[in-house]
Amino acid sequence: MNPYIDTYRDGAMIKRLFDAIRTLSKKLPYPLKIMEVCGGHTHTIMKYALPSLLPKNIEFVHGPGCPVCVMSKDRIDCAYKIASQKDVILVTLGDMIKVPGSFGSLQNARASGLEIVFVYSPLEVIKIAKQNPNKQVVYFAIGFETTTPMSAALLDKVIDLGLKNVLLHSNHVLVPPPLHAILSDKECRINALLAPSHVSVITGSEIYQPLVQQYHLPIVICGFEPVDVGESLLSILEQVINQAPQVQTQYARSVTPKGNLKAQALVNKYFTLEDSFCWRGLGEIPHSSLKLKEEYANYDAGIVFKDYLGGIPKGEHKSCLCGEILKGNKKPYDCKLFGKTCTPQNPLGSCMVSSEGACAAYYKYQGMQPV
Repeated sequence: MNPYIDTYRDGAMIKRLFDAIRTLSKKLPYPLKIMEVCGGHTHTIMKYALPSLLPKNIEFVHGPGCPVCVMSKDRIDCAYKIASQKDVILVTLGDMIKVPGSFGSLQNARASGLEIVFVYSPLEVIKIAKQNPNKQVVYFAIGFETTTPMSAALLDKVIDLGLKNVLLHSNHVLVPPPLHAILSDKECRINALLAPSHVSVITGSEIYQPLVQQYHLPIVICGFEPVDVGESLLSILEQVINQAPQVQTQYARSVTPKGNLKAQALVNKYFTLEDSFCWRGLGEIPHSSLKLKEEYANYDAGIVFKDYLGGIPKGEHKSCLCGEILKGNKKPYDCKLFGKTCTPQNPLGSCMVSSEGACAAYYKYQGMQPV
């Protein structure tokens, strides 16, 4: 028993919150389509069957906050090609190894004999590099603002130790740009956001203020437990009813307005905005990702191996709806591949691969039955 966690999973509290939500929903001036930006929220929502507690005029839809899910196939292909080079060890985080690319997944590449290692922390790269001084160790870095400081810390340590056989391939992306891309679409019907909590611990809550100002919708930074979700929904309903959209922080136990300034400074030391990044389902979004600064180009795998990365095909599986799911336009059950040819054991799209993926959440907690 963990009293701290159990407080946020208390059944009686969950019931009281959702009873209040159903009562307050009668005052809503219009139906609410609420995007939970982070895949962690999706799993909480599905695990605790929260959609079954909602009135008909409130709906959850899924967002682009899963770093594995938003990775386009051509980025996976880059990793595959880098791993194919002589005397290279490619290192990445766990879920990335199963995402299919044009040449297969990194898991397939490892089965074929390439040296590909998955780790739980980027700093494990240091040990691998020391154990393999005659090989180039490439860290395929992924994630939103949450994990970027860890990649910066890795590079900081590599430079401090004078290691010459470590490179980074940066695929770090930012939360606000894809949200702008989704909300600015004329067909978008999303009118509230549950913002990611772990990202916000690093960035602070103020990064969402421009979204509120431009799109006039409530944004609540929400924790990952069912009570957190219930409290955040109540906050959204009150904002809509009072016609007073703003950024609110339900996850105040960890999030501040300014965020983690030390982590931000470390990221800013090594990274700068990339001109454009291709997102799965969203396409090219300007200034939505980070690359290493020019003074650290000798640590940039994209530059070191640029002669081997040409001719990489783009495009996703034609029948896969991951892109539409990430934009909140479709649910996993809308995909004809879901649970049939696309399963966690044989994923065709990234949303079924990742532990934060919407398709994986639906399959794990609801099976083949629509909710």
